[in-house]
Amino acid sequence: VLGFPCNQFGNQEPGSNAEILEFATSTYGVGFPMFAKIEVNGDGAAPLYQFLTSSKADEDGNTEIAWNFTKFLVGPDGQVMERFGPMVTPEDIAAHIAAL
Repeated sequence: VLGFPCNQFGNQEPGSNAEILEFATSTYGVGFPMFAKIEVNGDGAAPLYQFLTSSKADEDGNTEIAWNFTKFLVGPDGQVMERFGPMVTPEDIAAHIAAL
């Protein structure tokens, strides 16, 4: 699991990278790597998210990220295997990971 904070959704991540990391670790016990805040949609979308979203649309065929906590499962070969909506938990994805 890798975390990429983004403030494009309801101003949920207005703080600095350090503030976001402190909040995530102290409030939610996040232990996975958290990267610097990025944009995931639009002209300023980070190259990683340009790749992820162009590789796998959501269940409605939309390529843009609709809300925070959208998840992508990337295989050992770097190809996007699955895309999961915000309400899908990492535990829900465990079987998909195990199948790799």
